[in-house]
Amino acid sequence: MGKENTKKMLTYKGKPLVRDGNTMYYGDMADEYVAVLMIVETKDFADLKLPTKVNVQIIATDPEQKPQERIKKRTEKNNLYDALNVATIWLERILEDE
Repeated sequence: MGKENTKKMLTYKGKPLVRDGNTMYYGDMADEYVAVLMIVETKDFADLKLPTKVNVQIIATDPEQKPQERIKKRTEKNNLYDALNVATIWLERILEDE
């Protein structure tokens, strides 16, 4: 038998975290809401590009809603850690209220 080709999904605090270029999706798409983090600005540090401006949005996953109506909360943070922190808190709160 050959090896199974399985990919483990990256998670953060128990929820999926998927990156597509400069956009990160945090949460389960089967839930009513997910967080979207968009890296808007970066700065060079050694061989890395560190995010210096990250837009955070909590959006509804309902495709029937108009795009502007889907956005429930938004903010901007100066680093990825703070952006993920606020996204986690907001997402937990809005999902508890479902």
